[in-house]
Amino acid sequence: MKKKITIKDIAKAANVSVTTVSFVLNDKGEKMGISKEVIKKVIKVSEEMKFKLNMIASSLRTGKTRSIGLIVEDISNQFFSDLARVIEREAIDLNYRVFYCSTGGNDERAVELVNSLLQANVDGFIITPTENMKSTIDRLLELQCPVVLVDRYFEEQDVSHVVLDNFEGAETATHYLLKKGFRKIAFVTNSSQLIQMSLRKQGYTKALKEVGLYDESKILDLEYHISEEERIEKISDFLSNTSEIDAVLFGANYLLLAGLQSLSKLGLKIPVDKAVISFDDHDSFRLHSPSITVLSQPIEEMGKKTIKLLMKQMSDGSSYKVVKEKKKGSLTIRESV
Repeated sequence: MKKKITIKDIAKAANVSVTTVSFVLNDKGEKMGISKEVIKKVIKVSEEMKFKLNMIASSLRTGKTRSIGLIVEDISNQFFSDLARVIEREAIDLNYRVFYCSTGGNDERAVELVNSLLQANVDGFIITPTENMKSTIDRLLELQCPVVLVDRYFEEQDVSHVVLDNFEGAETATHYLLKKGFRKIAFVTNSSQLIQMSLRKQGYTKALKEVGLYDESKILDLEYHISEEERIEKISDFLSNTSEIDAVLFGANYLLLAGLQSLSKLGLKIPVDKAVISFDDHDSFRLHSPSITVLSQPIEEMGKKTIKLLMKQMSDGSSYKVVKEKKKGSLTIRESV
């Protein structure tokens, strides 16, 4: 049988004490005054020897589980699944596990998930909050749990977050449609009070008001908690009954997925009858004929920054300073405009 590698083996190979190895592998190296050179050496040797820290024993000893709770709206949505993939990859590189959870936009479900992850003693939280989750985030802050919000936040809450510059993104997409000669531009969004959707509407509105083309009747606010069939029906009715729409900006990829079915149902062709742009990319948008122009979020940057902020918060404790970061999106030009 292959001999199991132990901390003693690491210490011998790195020519340091067992205590030093223990401190380094439990993230206490710098705190205990161990030099960066020795820390790097111990980590390098442990990786070369393919050493796996006993997580249960380590958690009993340190009170840390080296685990992160990731709570998003819907892990099946490609934006969130792509974001989770980056977060998990970065976490694994730091020897952390990630527990995935989806709220489905349900406030009660979100509270249950937070409570479950607290009981699992996760070391920190990355959360895409639901509409009424502010008090739950406040509770985590009171408990001094490291937490970083991603994709959305609450304006009056002092908590680290990493988000898209949604206002600028909607403005950019609308300006592009105007530049291409479209003047009757509609916006399909949802009626929640979530900050990212509100800012997208504001960016769209500002761009059209600047050129005297804003028309409130060309905005469709959909309830979030409706079925896909209802969404398709409501978008179809909107496109049929709202006069002279020549382009549509969709506020999220799941809205355009329904919108594509609505356009097909009405026999409307893209971009001949209606030009379209969507927030957030999707594999099917590249494969669709014609391919769909999107306002893409910098998912790689956002995921990396989120993990970096969470790790900084976990290491700095009470001295941690809140960071609020907006990332610029990019317009991916395809064939739908």
